[in-house]
Amino acid sequence: MAAKKRSSDVEHDGGVEVGTEHSNDSPKPLKKKVKKDKEKAGQEDVAASTPSSVKPMERKKKRKAVDKDRRRAEAENDGPKPVQASDDTKGDIETRASSMASPSTSGALPEFHIGVFKDLASADESVREAAAKRLVTELKEVQESYDRLENKEVVEGGFKLEAEKDDGLDNCAPSVKYAVRRLIRGVSSSRECARQGFALGLTVVIGSIPNIRVESFFKLVVDLLEVTASMKGQEARDCLLGRLFAYGALARSGRLAREWSLDKNTSYIREFITLLISLAAKKRYLQEPAVSIILDLVEKLHFEALLHHVIEAPGLREWLEAAKEIGNPDALLLALKVREKIPIDSSMFGGLLPNPFGSSQVFAADHLSSLSNCLKESTFCQPRVHSVWPALISILLPNAISQAEDAASASNSLKKQKKSRKSSSSEEELTKNLRAFCEIIIEGSLLLSSHDRKHLAFDVLLLLLQKLSASFIPIILSNKVVQCLMDILSTRNSWLYKVAQHFLKQLSEWVGDDDVRRVSVIVALQKHSNGKFDCVTRTKVVKDLMSHFKTEPGCMLFIQNLLNLFVDEGNAQEEPSDQSQTTDENSEIGSFEEKDSLGTNGNSDFLKSWVIESLPSILKYLKLDHEEKLRVQKEIMKFLAVQGLFTASLGTEVTSFELQEKFMWPKAPTSSALCKMCIEQLQMLLANAQKEEGLRALANSVEPNDLGSYFMRFFSTLQNIPSVSLFRSLDDEDEKAIKNLQEMEATLSREERSLGLHTYINRLHALRYLLIQLLLQVLLRSGEYSEAVSELIICCKKAFPACDIPDNSGDDVEVGTEPDFMDVLVDTLLSLLPQSSAPMRSSIEQVFKSFCNEVTDDGLMRMLRVIRKSLKPARHPGGENEDDDDEDDDFINIEDEEIDQDEMGETAESDGQTDDSEAIVEVEETGDEHPEASDDSDDGMDDDAMFRMDTYLAQIFKEKKNQAGGETAHSQLVLFKLRILSLLEIFLHENPDKPQVLMVYSNLAQAFVNPHTAEVSEQLGQRIWGILQKQIFKAKDYPKGDGVQISTLESLLERNLKLASKPIKKKKSASNPSKQSASWNRQKMVSSLAQTSTFWILKIIDSRKFSESELRRIYQIFHEVLAAYFDDKKSQIKSGFLKEIFKRRPWIGHNLFSFLVEKCGNAKSDFRRVEALDLIIEILKSLSAAGKDGDQNASKKILKINIDILSHLVKVLVTNMPSKQGRRAEVRKFCVKLFETLSAFSLPKSFMKNLAPEAHAALESQLGEQFTNFKKLGK
Repeated sequence: MAAKKRSSDVEHDGGVEVGTEHSNDSPKPLKKKVKKDKEKAGQEDVAASTPSSVKPMERKKKRKAVDKDRRRAEAENDGPKPVQASDDTKGDIETRASSMASPSTSGALPEFHIGVFKDLASADESVREAAAKRLVTELKEVQESYDRLENKEVVEGGFKLEAEKDDGLDNCAPSVKYAVRRLIRGVSSSRECARQGFALGLTVVIGSIPNIRVESFFKLVVDLLEVTASMKGQEARDCLLGRLFAYGALARSGRLAREWSLDKNTSYIREFITLLISLAAKKRYLQEPAVSIILDLVEKLHFEALLHHVIEAPGLREWLEAAKEIGNPDALLLALKVREKIPIDSSMFGGLLPNPFGSSQVFAADHLSSLSNCLKESTFCQPRVHSVWPALISILLPNAISQAEDAASASNSLKKQKKSRKSSSSEEELTKNLRAFCEIIIEGSLLLSSHDRKHLAFDVLLLLLQKLSASFIPIILSNKVVQCLMDILSTRNSWLYKVAQHFLKQLSEWVGDDDVRRVSVIVALQKHSNGKFDCVTRTKVVKDLMSHFKTEPGCMLFIQNLLNLFVDEGNAQEEPSDQSQTTDENSEIGSFEEKDSLGTNGNSDFLKSWVIESLPSILKYLKLDHEEKLRVQKEIMKFLAVQGLFTASLGTEVTSFELQEKFMWPKAPTSSALCKMCIEQLQMLLANAQKEEGLRALANSVEPNDLGSYFMRFFSTLQNIPSVSLFRSLDDEDEKAIKNLQEMEATLSREERSLGLHTYINRLHALRYLLIQLLLQVLLRSGEYSEAVSELIICCKKAFPACDIPDNSGDDVEVGTEPDFMDVLVDTLLSLLPQSSAPMRSSIEQVFKSFCNEVTDDGLMRMLRVIRKSLKPARHPGGENEDDDDEDDDFINIEDEEIDQDEMGETAESDGQTDDSEAIVEVEETGDEHPEASDDSDDGMDDDAMFRMDTYLAQIFKEKKNQAGGETAHSQLVLFKLRILSLLEIFLHENPDKPQVLMVYSNLAQAFVNPHTAEVSEQLGQRIWGILQKQIFKAKDYPKGDGVQISTLESLLERNLKLASKPIKKKKSASNPSKQSASWNRQKMVSSLAQTSTFWILKIIDSRKFSESELRRIYQIFHEVLAAYFDDKKSQIKSGFLKEIFKRRPWIGHNLFSFLVEKCGNAKSDFRRVEALDLIIEILKSLSAAGKDGDQNASKKILKINIDILSHLVKVLVTNMPSKQGRRAEVRKFCVKLFETLSAFSLPKSFMKNLAPEAHAALESQLGEQFTNFKKLGK
């Protein structure tokens, strides 16, 4: 490139400047350095002139030839000569001698180091700055010395660094001339940071050396940086940018301002403005920096100079007038900045500024419309925002509004008082101007245009946010802005996706910890998205904003805004979004699930549903003290109660003088679906408050201070207002039920406050909240709970007979036929479970928890029968009774022949799973009045109990009876079972040491083992498994006391051992590998359950310290298991399992020692014999340990009694050694352990005496020295 090449040439020419282009086509002299003549003090110029018709390329070639000759001449003269008058000038000896007399008049000038130009191009800013300082210092010294010279021709003659030209630098020293020309050429270089460094040097040189005339500078810039038609694009661009930097250096040097101060009529300023305007018109990318240079000059000029020189510059008016048509944002910026410096009204701005000028006139609708073209064209400088926008915003918002004003405004609105100061006219004007700016420019021009302009719109909005208060958020986040955000974010591959994400990120950062801003942003986003911003955009913006409320005032402000949003339907956006709505599973707070039950109001109901669901959710992350949180809960409760439970019969506003509050409703009636949502959220709010309250608000309060009591008082107050009615009419039964619930809750509330910290306070509190939940359930579902209400009220009376509770139930109960209170309570709770909501189930669980230590066996059995209840049809329809009768007799029912799958049909589900549920029998209940009952047996249930069981199940299927198929029935039953399991889990957690735990365990284990459980619901099976493991086997305590009968334990132990022995069967015709794998895993879980149950039962037996006579049946069970282990091939009991039993309970192994050794010696299978050796070794270890603990005689007695069979076993083992190496090792291991144990008890002699002679040789060959040593001990 030519410019770069010129810069390089300048840097290496050793102070010699060659061939520079002129700005016209006149002949251009080419200069070169020649030898000095000794007789003459000057230089002879060898000039080559070219005619005007010579083309630029030919001139360039000639210039290169001259450069070549110059370098050759330098080589002949030992290199280039530095620019130094004392060394380079070979003047006349007489002249030098005469100059030595007076330094001021001599031809000697200070040295100028041209190496400084190299540092000006450095990438290090500090190096460039130091070079610029050194440059101007040396040049000033040279110029000052030059000015003091009397005979300047001597220096001029010796320093013809440039050919004689009419460049206007006549009064400048040769070094200054050279430096100025080189700096001008340097600003056009694109090498490294040359442009910045040379511009800096040019700025300080022009500003410090007044000998450089401004008109000469103009001429040099045009001549040296001429752009010709033959230049390539990059070369022309460098020259244009060089001019721009050169003009910028002049403007920033302050030279023009000083020239005007010396001569008020100077033409330099006008010429400078004209040159810049002309330069800006050449290329689009020069326009903004050219205006920036003009503005730099404007900042340095006096008012008068601006008025008579800048504004009147030739070409400026025309340029401004054309700006509106072509869309020139830089012209608008220049007009705004000049008008800011010259506060006068003038028509010279070409219509860019209104006349008269004012913020109202600038942001008038018609004027903004005329400027829209200019502003739209400002996108060329993206991603940077054009300077015209901050200039406009500074006029629109002269002062930033602080957060303190936001807080004050919020505080006043929360107190519902008038503002401390009336809204001034300036605020009204600001609001009007801001709205016009956003509607016309942002929404009307930028958002409706290209992607670049949408990007610009979001950047401008972020600029506005920094200077606005939260009260202006509705204008900034308007409907069109929010809709645009939603459209962009709904498509991840959108070009503007990251732009929208950045905008939301900056918006969240702007919100910070300011709750006023947080509320404004949330309301704006959700209002214009109909409550579905997170859903459509697939983000968590609203959720994250809502999760950061930390103060009570912030929550109160949010609740008030949501109330206004709910009531004021006129502000709700009714237009459907162009973007299809999507669901968002990651938004828990403020999430919305489309429900078929919503009314037909469309978008209005969507938004209202979000409001309803969002109110209670803000409490999830709120960390306040109890009193503050209670106040927030009360506000939320009042909103939900008013909008969900009541309507105003006269108008939309009602004032309660008792509560001293005014309540509002929407003009249009609230749909039944929204009322239902309000009630459901109200139930959840009360349930969460109940969990959090505990005993904090229960002690000795004269007035009720919990949320439940406040709600009941609030409900009664609104119910008594004549102009307020319930959202639906009630029949007589429901109206009576609600009245009874209110009276009972009031009675229990008084009793609760009077008891203080009494033991029963938890029961009172739990029952009160259940009554409240039931009241809301009655309002939610008419005609379904009146009977449950009467039963629950009876339970309350029975639970607290000392309370002064009026008996107005109207039920006549015969004396002597009253059922047990706890049975009635359990029946009532079970009847409420099937159709109850989650909050109501929570209250039911709290009531059950407070009464569970008094639950009877009948009550538990009613729950357990539901767990074991199955809708699976019988395999043999004609034999139901026979199956029921035989079920208690044989719960294992291990058959040799497998059941034919074809006969089972659909009921067997083709899983190939044997009915393992028969392995776990229901425990015999303590007392003769509670006989055993099988899964489907009704033995032990009176008519009333059977009726209640049918009632539970009837409730489950009542609404599903008309639906085809059985899936719904199964799923409803599973759901009911899961809810009952929650109650049983509470019972087990609160009463781990009660004998009833055995009954619960037995039934849960039977339900788990039943293959139908896995077929119907894997979740149900996993839940039962979890309860068995955590609440029974791993509980901190276990059943104790006399209520734990040995017969029950014997029965459970026998059946678990049989289940552990049961073989795991593989499916014969498994077409689905995943089903086969699931079946295999389930059978392994059943086997694991049997083993864990055995350990648990033995722990209970061990803790009771039963006598040997009582344990006889236990021993017999293990005898049978061991006999089957050795004799029955179908027995799959693991030897490791038996070994663990003997390890944990040594007394079992000691009792079975003789039998085990005998069976091992007579075993038919070598595999079983060798495997059983581990069991004998474990017993030997326990005997040795018992001997060390002081019970040596008992252990020795056991061994002595069994010496004969032990010697027989050893003989069998060593004379019939297994063929496999591993088994032979096991035999040797057993013999060594036996010899060690016998030696410890001094029994080798007895053993050797009973050992058969043929075994001696075998032992010696197998054990060698070990047997020899043992034999020595027996002598």
